[in-house]
Amino acid sequence: MSAQPNTLATLQAALARLAPRWPSGWLGARTAGEALPVRTSSRELVQTQPLAVREQGFDQALVWVVVGLLLWSTVMVYSASIALPDNPKFARYEPLHFVLRHGISIALGAMVAWVVFQVPVKNWERAAPLLFAVALLLLIVVLIPFIGKGVNGARRWISLGIMNFQPSELAKLAVLIYAADYMVRRMDVKERFFRAVWPMAAAVLVVGMLLLAEPDMGAFMVIVVIAMGILFLGGVNARMFFLMAALVVLAFAMIVLTSDWRRERIFAYLDPWSEEHALGKGYQLSHALIAFGRGEVFGVGLGGSVEKLHWLPEAHTDFLLAVIGEELGLMGVLVVIAVFMWLTRRIMHIGRQAIALDQVFAGLVAQGVGLWIGFQAFINIGVNLGALPTKGLTLPLMSYGGSAILLNLVSLAIVLRIDAENRQLMRGGRV
Repeated sequence: MSAQPNTLATLQAALARLAPRWPSGWLGARTAGEALPVRTSSRELVQTQPLAVREQGFDQALVWVVVGLLLWSTVMVYSASIALPDNPKFARYEPLHFVLRHGISIALGAMVAWVVFQVPVKNWERAAPLLFAVALLLLIVVLIPFIGKGVNGARRWISLGIMNFQPSELAKLAVLIYAADYMVRRMDVKERFFRAVWPMAAAVLVVGMLLLAEPDMGAFMVIVVIAMGILFLGGVNARMFFLMAALVVLAFAMIVLTSDWRRERIFAYLDPWSEEHALGKGYQLSHALIAFGRGEVFGVGLGGSVEKLHWLPEAHTDFLLAVIGEELGLMGVLVVIAVFMWLTRRIMHIGRQAIALDQVFAGLVAQGVGLWIGFQAFINIGVNLGALPTKGLTLPLMSYGGSAILLNLVSLAIVLRIDAENRQLMRGGRV
């Protein structure tokens, strides 16, 4: 009977040793064991408590889900691109050209991700300003003629031989890490909205101007969502935050209204079947919808897509989900949605765990990655299903695209490192 109180006392003493302590001047004095205030919903700040973790060194379920998505993506990219060489535009490519490059991107991304996993999270915090500066420099370099590679009127890529590198993908990660570092450094003024927000807003505005010059409005939207999400999760005054969100929506509306071709995309999205749009701006969307219609519930069978046979443009990149919908049907699409929902939730859970352990920078970075992958998947799925206007955003971890796969894997490696450090702290170790 006496062993139970002793066990309870031992547990309480262990938790007290793990209790987070803020450096002086951030949130004021806090007693040992006091819970950390962080935002966990859109309505309020709540007191978080440490979450239970398993004893493995990293989240194995997360790793296997990512591996499964990459393997599935290889099959679908092969299926969607196998017939492309029959098109005169791609006549110089071999039938396996795209799937082989996709495989190389996955292999390269896996190797880089392994190296990144070895880097302690505190090193990313120290390197945040430098990484942001490098991303800005590359966004400028890609606009220089004879360096930046143009495709379909957009100059977004730098040729590296084995892959075309897209600086906007690095900019997503750089802004994410910079915003997390910024919120930790400016934690003492987070209730003073303009003092806390305007430097970050200026940084995002500079990145946005460079992205719109490419142009790449889709990447700009993702970066804005990442930055605003980290500001919100970092505890910026909610009322003023929603005012800023309204101003951002208004700014994007003005960008669309002042651009003829962006307005045409909106009109085509509203009525892709009209005579005016069916062979123009609505062509891609209308054929994506035909692909989903042909797939019905269980699909026409793997490899049986007709729309990928030169009817649906960019079937292996932006509209890969339409090929999945045609070949694997509604069931395949629902599996994709469910996997990305699980993935986003799990990454956000790791972020909450880190914040509960007083690793605020690590927690905000993980939650930023969750926002990035979740929001971009949401946009891509919405575009493919005709629920959102067409944007040039790929499906994370699945669509063909070297730099996108590389940076997705790097960001997930950072999340896994955060999770590993969480587990180490929960076992009483140090990071």
